[in-house]
Amino acid sequence: MKIALLSCFYPYRGGISQFNTYLYEELSKRHIVKAFNFTRQYPEILFPGKTQYVTADDEAVPVESESLLDTADPFSYIRTYRAIRDWKPDVLIVRYWMSWFAPSLGYITRRMKKHCKVISILDNVIPHEPHFFDAPLTRYFLKGSTGSVTLCEAVAKDLLKLCPEKKYTVIQHPLYSHFGAKLERDEAERRLGLEHGRKNLLFFGLIRTYKGLDILLEAFGKLSDEYQLIIAGEPYGSFDRYQQIIDRLPNKERIRMNLKYIKDSEVKDYFSAADLAVLPYRSATQSGISSVSYHFEVPMIVTDTGGLKETIGDRGTGIVAAECPPECIRKEIEGFFEDPAIQDRCIRNIRLEKERLSWNTFAMKLEDFIGQL
Repeated sequence: MKIALLSCFYPYRGGISQFNTYLYEELSKRHIVKAFNFTRQYPEILFPGKTQYVTADDEAVPVESESLLDTADPFSYIRTYRAIRDWKPDVLIVRYWMSWFAPSLGYITRRMKKHCKVISILDNVIPHEPHFFDAPLTRYFLKGSTGSVTLCEAVAKDLLKLCPEKKYTVIQHPLYSHFGAKLERDEAERRLGLEHGRKNLLFFGLIRTYKGLDILLEAFGKLSDEYQLIIAGEPYGSFDRYQQIIDRLPNKERIRMNLKYIKDSEVKDYFSAADLAVLPYRSATQSGISSVSYHFEVPMIVTDTGGLKETIGDRGTGIVAAECPPECIRKEIEGFFEDPAIQDRCIRNIRLEKERLSWNTFAMKLEDFIGQL
């Protein structure tokens, strides 16, 4: 097949770009694949992080792509559509994760649907921080899809609320494996300047309101001196509200922070030092952090929101907190460390998941779904 992929690729950074790179490489083993990229994803005013792009010291994998689409320039929608149409793909695959992209991607997919199958891979249908315009814009986009792929059942349910007749399949997020082998714990702690012999909790990734870092901080403030907390990731906006909580915690000296985008080569330092990753999300569909945790065999505590229970709790690779308040998170953290059987069970199940969630499996299931349409 000739497969066109329309999404963000190098030089854009982040989990979605990484996912697209892996998918491109896997599909290219069996098909002719071309990547179509953005010239601009967001105007800078809409992007509160430091940069959307790979920096000189990042180790992102370059993918050859044709950069055409500017979400803020309707004339680029026409150019991108014509370029994909003229390449004559059998399938167009498009990633979708927020309604800002609906006008540009929807313009292209609704026209390309006349020429080939169009598959939308949906990270979210209802975004983590919703607005009144999200549903109508997403419906507009979805009308251009022959079929959709969601990464968990929770997103599939959101999809059917908006488009009950939509053909879809659920394929779980594959694992990332490019972060290298796990380090010895002592070496990882040395690199991060951590005290040895404590129970290490990890909060990793972009720091956004819906991810609940404030909840974890309040919970951590009630834990004993046995624990230390590692916060690693770039704030998506101001960090002031979190710093105010930290300043009043009695155990603030046991918090280690690296508030920047974590390079791929550094990821192993954090997960090799961690005993437990904590995802106290207020809302979620799935999380790419869980894939990294699986790679390094780090159990997780997650909240019962979106697809986290389905992809972690139901698989026995972590603990699902029934509620989100700090006291509930604290109890689950303490319970994990008090029962070695829980720890052993989680790691054993993670190893089973690592065998199941390969990129080859994802690509084959995607190909099967395309063939059914």
